[in-house]
Amino acid sequence: MKKTLSRRDFLKLAGLAPLGLIAPPLIKKLGITNLIQGEKKNVLVILFDAFSAKNISMYGYERNTTPNLAKLAKRATVYHNHFAAGSFTTPGTASLLTMTLPWTHRAFSFGDQVTKSMADKSVFHTFDDYYRIGYSHNPLVNIFLRQFQLNINEYVPRGKLFIKNDGLISNLFANDEDIATLSWSREINRREGGYSYSLFLTHLYEKYQENKIADYKNNYPNGVPSATGDYFVLEEGIDWLINRIGELPFPFFSYFHFFPPHFPYKARREFNDIFIKDDWKPLNKPEDFFTEGNPYETMANSRARYDEFILNVDNEFGRLFDALESSGQLENTWVVLTSDHGEMQERGISGHTTPTFYQPIVRIPLMIFEPGQQSGQDIHIPTSAVDVMPTLLHVTGHDLPAWTEGNILPPYSPLIRKPQAGIFALGARGNDQNSPITKGTIMHVIDNYKFIYYFGYQELGIKGERSQLFDINNDPEELNDLMVTKKSVASELLAKVKSRLKDVNEPYSN
Repeated sequence: MKKTLSRRDFLKLAGLAPLGLIAPPLIKKLGITNLIQGEKKNVLVILFDAFSAKNISMYGYERNTTPNLAKLAKRATVYHNHFAAGSFTTPGTASLLTMTLPWTHRAFSFGDQVTKSMADKSVFHTFDDYYRIGYSHNPLVNIFLRQFQLNINEYVPRGKLFIKNDGLISNLFANDEDIATLSWSREINRREGGYSYSLFLTHLYEKYQENKIADYKNNYPNGVPSATGDYFVLEEGIDWLINRIGELPFPFFSYFHFFPPHFPYKARREFNDIFIKDDWKPLNKPEDFFTEGNPYETMANSRARYDEFILNVDNEFGRLFDALESSGQLENTWVVLTSDHGEMQERGISGHTTPTFYQPIVRIPLMIFEPGQQSGQDIHIPTSAVDVMPTLLHVTGHDLPAWTEGNILPPYSPLIRKPQAGIFALGARGNDQNSPITKGTIMHVIDNYKFIYYFGYQELGIKGERSQLFDINNDPEELNDLMVTKKSVASELLAKVKSRLKDVNEPYSN
C-alpha cells in the first residue's frame, strides 16, 4: 500500500533538517508541491502551429481527427468560436504573446519583430515572479522569443529539439539565427515544382540530411517532418517536454510552440493513409476572388494528409496529458492548448499566406485545463487570441497590464464581454511598421456576424476595396455572402471597421 506524507508529518520532518536539503527530493517523490508553493499555480501553454478548428472532430469535423481531445474535453473549458488575430505565424503569435492586435504590435510580415515600444510588453514580462521558459520549432516565433529574451529565464534554442542538429546556421549566424534560417531554407529547400534557388547546394545538403535521418524513415512513409529544412519528430519533443517540466522551478510560466500540423504534412506510420483512402469528400466550394488556382482533387488530398498529421498531434497531446496527470502536475498547473492560425484547402486556396480570412484560417482551438479540473464546460461566444494571456494572468493572481487589448475569458471573469465590442483580426503583410496600413484584411466578428474588409490589394482593381458578411452560426461554411441581403448590418460594420482603421493609422500619418 502506497504511503503518503501528511502535512503534520512534513512539518515535523522540516524541523529536523534545512528545507533546502529535503525539499527537492520530497517534492518529486511525495507530490507536495502545493504545500511548498502556496496558492501559486504553474502555467503550461502548448501551441500547435497551423491547427485549424475546422479540421478538429471535437468541434464537429466529419473525420475523427481528435479522439484524445474529445475525451479530454470532458475535463476542460472548451472555446468553440475562438479566433486568431492574424492569418499566419508572425501576427498571430505576436498578438498571443503581447496581448495586443497586429495594428498595435506592428509585426506584419515574415521576419518582423514587434515594434520597439512593445519589446518589454510581452507575457513573459508580466509573469516576472515566475520562472519563465520558451521554445519553438518555428524560426518566426524564435524572432520574438529572442526579442523578449531579457524577460525569459530559459530560452531553449530552436535546434534543441531537432534531429542531430548540425548547428551550421547557429554557429555561422549566432546573432541572426532566425533570419538566417529562413534565408537558408529559401535557398536550399525545394518548392512544390521540385526546384530550389540553388542548383548545387540543394543536392549536397539533401544527401547530408538524408544520412542524418536514415534511422527515422521507417516510421515516416512520407518523409520525416521538417521545419525550414531541419528535421524533427514530435514524439521526441514531447518526451523532452515531459522530462523538463518535472525539473522546472515552481511556479513556472512556459510556452512551447511545436510545428505540427503545419505543412509539410508527414504523419507517423500508424496515422498515415487513414484518411487518404476513406470515402469522405470535402465540400467543393466556389473559388474565391483571391484563388490560387489549386484543383479540388489536389486540395482534397492535401487535406487528408493534414488531417492525418492532426491525428498524430492529437495522439502526442494525449500522451503529454497522461504524463502530466500521472506525475501529479495537473493538480497545480494551468494547461492551455491553442494555435497561432489555421490552414486552408478549399476555394482554390491552399495554406495560410492568402489575404482571405475564411474560417479554416482564423478559427483555432482553445482548451483550458484548470488545476484539478474534472468536469467540462463549453463556451460559444466569440473569443480572441489576445484574451488568452490576460486570462492566465488573472487566474494566477496577477494584475493585467495597461497595454493589453484582451479580455478575461469566461467563465473566469465576473464580467461578460460587451455585445457591441466584438473581436478583430488583421492581415497587413507588406506594410511598413512605421507607416499607415494601406493594404490589408480586417476581420470583425460580433455575435453571429463575421465581417471581412479587404483594401489596397492590386487584385481589387480601381475600386480598391471589397467586403464580405457571413452569418457564421447559421452558415458555418460561409457559402452565403450577406452584403446585399443585410445591407444595413454590412454598412454599420463597414463604418465601424473603417473608423478603427483610421484611428490606428493616425499616429503614423504625420
